[in-house]
Amino acid sequence: VQLQASGGGLVQAGGSLRLSCAASGNIDSINDMAWYRQAPGKQRELVATITNSGSTNYADSVKGRFTISRDNAKNTVYLQMGSLKPEDTAVYYCNADARVTTWGRFTPNWGQGTLVTVSS
Repeated sequence: VQLQASGGGLVQAGGSLRLSCAASGNIDSINDMAWYRQAPGKQRELVATITNSGSTNYADSVKGRFTISRDNAKNTVYLQMGSLKPEDTAVYYCNADARVTTWGRFTPNWGQGTLVTVSS
C-alpha cells in the first residue's frame, strides 16, 4: 500500500490550503484514515481522524479550522485547512489502516509527508 500526499505549500496567516492523500496498491479495504503533523523539533501529533463511515475527530488546536473528509471510491483522504496560523507550520503526514486481503489484518501505512509553511 502506498500513500501519496500533496497540496502543501507556503501560505500567509489566515489563509487556506487543502491537502490530499491517495492510497494505491493492492488494497482490499481501508478502515480509519488520519492526518498527523510534525513541526521542527517537536514530536509528531495527531491532527484529525476519519472512520470509513465518516465519523471524525480533531485535535483541540485545529477544531473549527480544519475539516477532514474522504472519498472511499478513490481511497483518498483530504484535509481542508482554514484560518491558518504560523504554529500550523509542519510536515503533514497521512495515515491509513489498510488490509490487502479480506482475511488479513489492518495495518497502518504512512505517506511521505507534505510541508505546510504559514508565514506571519
